[in-house]
Amino acid sequence: MNIAQLKIKAAAKHKETSVFLAKLKQKPPKKLDQIVEEIHETVFEETDCLQCGNCCRTTGPLLLPKDIETLAAHLKMKPGKFMEMYLRVDEDNDTIFKSMPCPFLGHDNYCSVYEYRPKACREFPHTNRKKIYQINHLTIQNVAICPAAFEVVERLKKVV
Repeated sequence: MNIAQLKIKAAAKHKETSVFLAKLKQKPPKKLDQIVEEIHETVFEETDCLQCGNCCRTTGPLLLPKDIETLAAHLKMKPGKFMEMYLRVDEDNDTIFKSMPCPFLGHDNYCSVYEYRPKACREFPHTNRKKIYQINHLTIQNVAICPAAFEVVERLKKVV
């Protein structure tokens, strides 16, 4: 599914998805974490993120102090210089990239700092988190960004 199609499908299912996730939050089924993990694993076995890369083009991660230290060390820079070159503090006082797409995203969708990438990047799209119903706001956003997240939620709707 291309990104334009994803946005249309996610928008068309926005209310349905919101209602579904709200019901999950009200009364999470037993073994929800196990079900979500199995669906996530299956979807990501079928998904080649390098064919998409939309997350890295459109969604800036929140960078934690540890992420900044790790990336700066990998790039053989002082954290202050790394921050000056690549980062800014947004209106919520979060540290994010100055601009998107991610400065470390290659034209082939490979990440040049993959082994050192921020925690938010490692965990994206957060569809294998325990107690996924606690991040409904994030899940709603991510189904419009990530075809795999969309598929995880659609499959979850069918089994829960």
